[in-house]
Amino acid sequence: MRRTSSRLMRGLAVLSVLALGATACGGSDDDSSGSKPVSAGDVQAALKKGGSVTVWAWEPTLKTVAADFQKKYPKVKINLVAERSGDKHYTALSNAISAEKGVPDVAQVEYFALGQYALTKGLSDLAPYGADKLKSKYTAGPWNAVTQGSDKVYGLPMDSGPMALYYNKKVFDKYKIAVPTTWDEYLDAARKLHKADPKVYIANDAGDAGLTTSLLWQAGSRPYKVDGTNVKVDFSDAGAKKYTDVWQKLIDEKLVAPINGWTDDWYKGLGDGTLATLPSGAWMPANFVTGVPNAAGDWRAAPMPAWTKGDKASAENGGSSLTLPALGKNKELAYAFVEYANSGAGVQSRVKEGAFPATNAELKADSFLNTEFEYFGGQKANEIFADSAANVADDWSYLPFQQYANSIFNDTVGKAYVGNTKLTDGLKSWQDASVKYGKEQGFTVE
Repeated sequence: MRRTSSRLMRGLAVLSVLALGATACGGSDDDSSGSKPVSAGDVQAALKKGGSVTVWAWEPTLKTVAADFQKKYPKVKINLVAERSGDKHYTALSNAISAEKGVPDVAQVEYFALGQYALTKGLSDLAPYGADKLKSKYTAGPWNAVTQGSDKVYGLPMDSGPMALYYNKKVFDKYKIAVPTTWDEYLDAARKLHKADPKVYIANDAGDAGLTTSLLWQAGSRPYKVDGTNVKVDFSDAGAKKYTDVWQKLIDEKLVAPINGWTDDWYKGLGDGTLATLPSGAWMPANFVTGVPNAAGDWRAAPMPAWTKGDKASAENGGSSLTLPALGKNKELAYAFVEYANSGAGVQSRVKEGAFPATNAELKADSFLNTEFEYFGGQKANEIFADSAANVADDWSYLPFQQYANSIFNDTVGKAYVGNTKLTDGLKSWQDASVKYGKEQGFTVE
């Protein structure tokens, strides 16, 4: 998982406009899309012959994977381009695809961004390589993301972000407050904490698209329905109401700190106990270790509070895949590397370096589940994360233009955090703006 700016670049939207026309007019797949079956023998022959593979990815554990892959296949050179981060990665990828020049053979793409590239035929279908046979290896959420609800496979899941509630045990113990198991209990805990010490907040939230969509997902809301170029956006379902009923009270009663994530104030709050919880993905522990070292031993992981008592539903927060851009070269070698990294021996080496897997075998392994997190006081936190992963509903969809939608979040829903706008009105504004944009780009939107 990587940190992304709350104001995402809109360069990829241009690509959608250009490519959507061809898609809507019935453009057919060509050889670059991976439509022809590729045998295991073809892949092995390519590995024996050798060549180079250019990989654009920010995930640090891929350095070890690339080195190990090259040792196993000495005739193959992996050129890992890792200096891009945040929005620059997608801007560079989109520009290369648009110019049909300098396109990498492998590209890391987050789950929320996959739909846009898939729709505009920027990615190869990996099913002809046999990737469709790997479904049982992965948890439901990530697999649904890479298939986009179709029989195609647009990438192999690299990691996942099943959600957990990180909480400062030292703070909860000090004020004798039980760890909340429902969001109503979470609201009560927020009130008790802030009453006991006005400097302590249950969490920070200044308006974040990723957190909001993850909480909606967990609550059972399904605001996005996507069928090719037909899109529906609706934030008025029962799941959305569960979310707004609780979160509006947190905002109105000033129980969440108006602090943006990944800022100095955020790290400080996590370290000094003034931010008592953090709902986030299973990739977060490494960030605690490096970013909040002074609070080692204070924090623990717990299951996400339920929207309905007894419900174990969870959601994803973050996560990404490795894809083969359609205009990339050396497809057999590129696929071999992607499968090695995300399905083969590379998974174990990545897990050892702190990556959170999307593969069932690793999530169920005793060695993984019994890992003790020194930062969390020796807690076997992977038990929490693995259980969360098993309870992620697989019917969530992102918009084909989710990057743009996220970029206008603060101009719509974000107003509920800084003025008199209610969350329900903010979501309606987000819905209307997303519908308007989608129609302008040639989608059929309701």
